[in-house]
Amino acid sequence: MIKPIAALFFLSALNAFAQTPPKPYGATPAPRQVLWHQTEVYGLIHFTPTTFENKEWGFGDADPKAFNPSDFNAEQIVLAAKAGGLKGIVLVAKHHDGFALWPTKTTEYNITKSPFRDGKGDLVKEVADATRKHGLKFGVYCSPWDRNNAKYGTPEYLAIYREQLRELYTNYGELFMSWHDGANGGDGYYGGAREKRSIDNTTYYQWDSTWTNLTRKLQPNANIFSDIGWDVRWAGNEDGSVNETSWATLTPKPSEGKNVAVPGQANATENPGGTRNGKFWIPAECDVPLRKGWFYHPNEKPKSPEKLFDLYLKSVGRGAALDLGLAPDTRGQLHADDVAALKAFGDHVKETFATNLIAKASSKAVNVRGYNSIYSAKNLLDGKPETYWATDDDFKTPEVILDLGQPAVFDIITLQEFIKLGQRIEEFAVDAWQGTEWKEIHKGTSVGAKRIVKLEAPVTAQRIRLRITKSPVSVAISEFGLYKDSE
Repeated sequence: MIKPIAALFFLSALNAFAQTPPKPYGATPAPRQVLWHQTEVYGLIHFTPTTFENKEWGFGDADPKAFNPSDFNAEQIVLAAKAGGLKGIVLVAKHHDGFALWPTKTTEYNITKSPFRDGKGDLVKEVADATRKHGLKFGVYCSPWDRNNAKYGTPEYLAIYREQLRELYTNYGELFMSWHDGANGGDGYYGGAREKRSIDNTTYYQWDSTWTNLTRKLQPNANIFSDIGWDVRWAGNEDGSVNETSWATLTPKPSEGKNVAVPGQANATENPGGTRNGKFWIPAECDVPLRKGWFYHPNEKPKSPEKLFDLYLKSVGRGAALDLGLAPDTRGQLHADDVAALKAFGDHVKETFATNLIAKASSKAVNVRGYNSIYSAKNLLDGKPETYWATDDDFKTPEVILDLGQPAVFDIITLQEFIKLGQRIEEFAVDAWQGTEWKEIHKGTSVGAKRIVKLEAPVTAQRIRLRITKSPVSVAISEFGLYKDSE
């Protein structure tokens, strides 16, 4: 017989366990990264004198007067992006040509020397204002390579570049991203020298101190993007996709022959898949231009809505994000073809995922953590990312059966982990009850922030079973869904 005090202690301990969430597994995302995951799709705008030269990379010698859009309209660009389902805009405030789209004090090669707004314009501000007006997030990209600046390659240039970042960080509100690529010198105008300049990018930019003392202090909520993070990594290609098995964690490694991993010198072969049990939470961004090039070229056409949807499945649907390159034309607007492609893509995604066919299903799980309804399998269907189904520590390969009440036709499956506790699942399977037995309709690997599966053919079923077949720890799954492609 248990004595009253002992019984009270036992019940208290049991209740405490029931309320205890699973321990985090491995690296976990910072709050800014959680918000970045929720963004899912955003755009990267390229618009400099290079647009008016019909080039991909400007040499740095274009006359500032060449930058003269006939009818720049930031709202037209932002509204087209919003119709496409984009939730953020990253503006290339300065590309490799060195032309600054804001009235910077660091170089004469800036927008005030152009006819734009009679030399009194600030294109960064116009885009930032339009983006926020319509409910999108705003970020900036300032190229570290500057083909115009005479001091590029010298210690003096680093101070100039950092001051440009400081201006962008302090004058345009809160940023959701600070975007950096790996272009690191080569041929350029360089103030008239017209020569090739090489730098040691493992030391020249001093990225650790630049990001620590500028980005983190002035824009603590901005996700730093580069080949190696710190917050978001390059996918390793510009195809708009990551590997089917893709981990949000990464242990950055230097490229062959180098002793440190920095932008432009990272082992990109590991980026498409990440590092299982990597040291840091550094999910992938899949950057890809809407057209063939990053800048507008009259002879190019945008990708079809069908292609964009496929890229969505191979990026967002694999736990990454999709970053679409938007290229205004010489008017300073997106071409009508681009607007139409974005709208059709946005409608496709919106209509497909409008209704979760199992949202009202009943659920029966083999285990619920601590027998506590807080961790019920019903959380899989509530549409709330902050709730999740969790199991006891010794239930690493659980299953749950969902009954829709009546047959439904679907060809898309979605699954989301509660990533604040890390990326836990390594393999899973989904079955459909077909007549008298379960039939496996999909077998997958990594999940993370979101896994979207497009089946080869539609399936009709009333009962569905989700099985976690491999996980090093107990599961924490926030959402499960079935949808029918609206195509």
